Amino acid sequence: MLRALCCWLWLVGLNGVVTAAPATDSNIIPVYIRDDVLEDYEKFVAGRNVLTITSFKNINMRRDVADMVLLQQALAIGGFHKRFQYMPGKFNFRNTKMLETGDLLLSFDSYWLSDAQLLGPNVFVSEPVIRRGEYLAALYTSPKNTAALAIRSYNDLQKFTAVSTPKWLTDWRTLEKLPLKQLIREDEWLSQARMVHMQWVDFMLMPFSNTKDGSYQLEQIRMQQIANVAMLLDDSRHFVVSRAHPQGQTAFAALNRGLKEMRAQGRIEKLYKDAGFLVDTSSLIILNAQADSPAQPR
Repeated sequence: MLRALCCWLWLVGLNGVVTAAPATDSNIIPVYIRDDVLEDYEKFVAGRNVLTITSFKNINMRRDVADMVLLQQALAIGGFHKRFQYMPGKFNFRNTKMLETGDLLLSFDSYWLSDAQLLGPNVFVSEPVIRRGEYLAALYTSPKNTAALAIRSYNDLQKFTAVSTPKWLTDWRTLEKLPLKQLIREDEWLSQARMVHMQWVDFMLMPFSNTKDGSYQLEQIRMQQIANVAMLLDDSRHFVVSRAHPQGQTAFAALNRGLKEMRAQGRIEKLYKDAGFLVDTSSLIILNAQADSPAQPR
């Protein structure tokens, strides 16, 4: 359950709206986090000071939780010592608008470079945290979808449907290039997952994680990773900081200083490997690589 990091929070349960008590301390900065991400983050941190954590191996560690840890540690290393007030909810693309207006200092979830560039002069874009060529996505389907679970080649994809959103340009463009039966648009991540769970759609792309059996469960939604296959998402990921926020320039400078130091120490790679996100590719079939190499063995 949401505990220590939400101690300043007032929740208003109308239409999913979350309202915060006004922060009276200028050192406290509100940030908006998807509620399931925050719950896993709190389970991972378990009351510890996140800035002192060096061992990242944990069942609750995943790519977006790793982003939260990495961002806070980089800011502190770079000399930015404000505290954050976490606001859970189903925000998704609302955060982008708040970054543009300066109502949100930064996003705790990294952005694809192609998405960040669309925000133009409204944001600062950090050094890459996931470099181009590093992001391999897993394919998730219903555990009951035995046909999809048997996907092993690029040509197999002709029989199947996928779901994503053009608001995630890199994901959408990657899927558009595949020989899919159909690519379905759904802008809300939770709705995408529900569609896969119900077998209305065959699969969706998600980051690799460190669950041993490849399963994913969120409340009543259950999905299963398709074994031994992956999709290369050919873009880099970055944190974005609002130029319009009063602390924007200071936070951005500190963030880049911290990221450069963490990269030099190998801490960024370690964090994402421990999250199960950066994976050994030797046993994986990268499906969209087969489009250029049709002779690749199955």
